[in-house]
Amino acid sequence: MTMRAILSSLLLVLPFLAQPAAAQDAAAGERSFNKCRACHQVGESARNMVGPELNGLIGRHSGAVEGYSYSAANKNSGLTWDEATFTDYIKDPRAKIPGTKMIFAGIKNEKEIKDLIAFFKQFDKDGKKL
Repeated sequence: MTMRAILSSLLLVLPFLAQPAAAQDAAAGERSFNKCRACHQVGESARNMVGPELNGLIGRHSGAVEGYSYSAANKNSGLTWDEATFTDYIKDPRAKIPGTKMIFAGIKNEKEIKDLIAFFKQFDKDGKKL
């Protein structure tokens, strides 16, 4: 292979290597949240349903939503919902918190989880968009 061919190949590949990792996409996360809507709400009018409302989720302690009847496993888990903890949990809720009442097959796709987190991060504890 000639030097010219090597340089040509590099010029084609370099722009792709220089691309940053895909950013979180809150709009895509909102679409993903459709999987959660049967049990959870978010936003200013959110209320507890089958599951607790999810306003201010990131940074909140597990089992902390007032008025929601959590399982003992969830209340006593000692978890704080940061991005890493939520990512592990949403992949397989019953593996992360054995004894949780949450019945959900999980979301395995890393990009989808990141987008869902970006969607949640838009809402403060009162459901107001930041």
